[in-house]
Amino acid sequence: MNSRLASAIAGAALTALCAVAVQAKAPVDPDPEALHTEKLRDLFFGEALFNAHQDKYFDAITELDTELKQFRLLDDPELDPFSLHFGQAEFAVGDLELSYRMHRDAGRAMEQVLKGNVPQPIKNEAAFRLAKIHYHKQQFADALHALELIEGRVPERVRADEQFLRARVYMQLGRFEEAVALLKDLKGEKSLAGFVEYNLGIALLKAGYTEKGVLELDGLGRNAGSDDAMGALQDKTNLLLGFQLMEAKEYERARTYFDRVQLSGPFSNQALLGAGWVEANAGRYDRALVPWQLLAERQPTNSAVQEAMLAVPYAYGKLDVHSTAAVNYGHALDLFGAQVDVLTQSIQSIREGKLLEALRRKEASQVKNWVVELRKLPDAPETHYLLDLMASNDYQEFLRNYQDLNDLLERNKDWLQSLDSFEEIIALRRGYYEPILPGLDVQFRQVDARIKMRLEQRQRLAARIENLLINRRPELLAKSDETESRLILQQIREILAYNPSLNSEETEARVARLEGVLKFQLSREFDERLTEAYKHLQELDIVVATLQETYQRYVRSRQAATHSYEGYADQIASLRGGLNRAQDRIDQLMARQGRMLEQLAINELDQRRSQLESYQIKARFALADSYDRANELQEQRADARKVEQYQQQVEGLKQSEPEESEPAVNPDGEPLPTDNPPELEAPEQEMESASDE
Repeated sequence: MNSRLASAIAGAALTALCAVAVQAKAPVDPDPEALHTEKLRDLFFGEALFNAHQDKYFDAITELDTELKQFRLLDDPELDPFSLHFGQAEFAVGDLELSYRMHRDAGRAMEQVLKGNVPQPIKNEAAFRLAKIHYHKQQFADALHALELIEGRVPERVRADEQFLRARVYMQLGRFEEAVALLKDLKGEKSLAGFVEYNLGIALLKAGYTEKGVLELDGLGRNAGSDDAMGALQDKTNLLLGFQLMEAKEYERARTYFDRVQLSGPFSNQALLGAGWVEANAGRYDRALVPWQLLAERQPTNSAVQEAMLAVPYAYGKLDVHSTAAVNYGHALDLFGAQVDVLTQSIQSIREGKLLEALRRKEASQVKNWVVELRKLPDAPETHYLLDLMASNDYQEFLRNYQDLNDLLERNKDWLQSLDSFEEIIALRRGYYEPILPGLDVQFRQVDARIKMRLEQRQRLAARIENLLINRRPELLAKSDETESRLILQQIREILAYNPSLNSEETEARVARLEGVLKFQLSREFDERLTEAYKHLQELDIVVATLQETYQRYVRSRQAATHSYEGYADQIASLRGGLNRAQDRIDQLMARQGRMLEQLAINELDQRRSQLESYQIKARFALADSYDRANELQEQRADARKVEQYQQQVEGLKQSEPEESEPAVNPDGEPLPTDNPPELEAPEQEMESASDE
């Protein structure tokens, strides 16, 4: 198994359990520009940066942890190109842990920098990042304490961010005057454009400077920016101002801010609802119907839409159009009943685990706005109200933790499968090498014996040549024919000595002449032959070196073949045990986190259901009241029509009688009344209201 991969798996398992080893002292100062480098020298550090810039923080952390651990174990670390990025990598781990929300480990890393013997600018930046960690954990007093550790001037690249963070900490601690002073200095900072003005306006309002705060937010609400984020900030600002002024009963000014909010933005529903209430509070119910009716046609799961479903008939009732109000109350009742059923199904679905199943889908990490896409799925009641539920920061934090745990669970499964694959590869290697290695060992021993023999021969030749430098013996450098001639002459001498009768002066002279010629030739060519012998010895050294290299190559190949399948069982067993323990721990954490997510979702849905049920009660009473008022109004209109008809008949009778006729008398001699009976006279107010209708 590749040692780097094995170390990565072990490091990842430890990271999954948030176990951080004690950091050794860096040979160079840490670099605050941890995630930025112009000249990349180390491939593995570059890979970690690549993953970091793709928001794959877990991969980047494990790679850097592994590389740092291996770097500290090197005998000559200065020879490794990673040494050029070591200080940068030390600081980068803290940055990545902060991005991965490992606040505890990131805080420890920053505290070590603060305690270390590093320049003050680096300590200042570490204090700033430690303050960010405490701020994200909503530990505002600790964040302020970390900011107070900054001495001297803050590095220019983080000066604005540090001042903005300090202002927000002051706001959270109720020190609004100090926050206002800091935020005023930040106005004009391009990187924080819009956000400074928004927080400054809030701080001014909280500090009691209402008009100044409204004026500051008014400028932001008029023109925050052109992109989506700035457009949303502009809508949020206008919505805030609208509700602020509506509470102050300045309805005309409030209506202006509600009208500025985009109809397609994320705050449009609240703006339409607020715009309607502004008109309703001013007594203009006919104008309040315009935004409320537009809002009532939107997604019925939104709380503002549900409130508008009651506001529309309420406005009609105020306009004395009770029949239309009754119809709208009936429609609202139907919708509320359907939504209560949906919420009940959603709660049941969550209890069955379908919400967690949806959160574990791959779309959750691969598709942007996947929550919105979930609502389009058919027959999935668990997705109703999911977007509203996930709007809170707490739920988002729990959700990210759950998804990270699920990612670790999937990674551990992949790593366990990888270990199985490694075992299979090792078994294949063992099955391939073990049958052929014995035969290769036999051949190797034969080759080794020949190499040893040749080495011994070479050593003897070298010793003989070195001896010739001291003892000049030309016959040792004789060629084969010369050696044969010398042996023949030596045999002739032996024959002559054995049989003196064959010896004569002429024979002796001829043998001596031949020996002299041979000796002279050997002596004359001795130096040349000795030089040539040295050259041949050097050529033999090259051959011997080739043999030795072949020998070493075979030894290394033999060892590599053996090491490719030997000695991995214990290491794999240890890694598998660690991964299994981590897997069990992750399962427990996921179950606990999942129950928390489900409980939060169920509580929220219960509240929404209770709210809808209260809306139902109000709608039922309002519906009954509207029916009563509508029936009463119809009866009044019928009576008015009867009175009008009777008056028309009386007028007709009056016109048909003589002009100077005497008044009619009863049999007793008293005149009869000519006026209408009181019960047939329509009251003046009822007549006026009937005519208005």
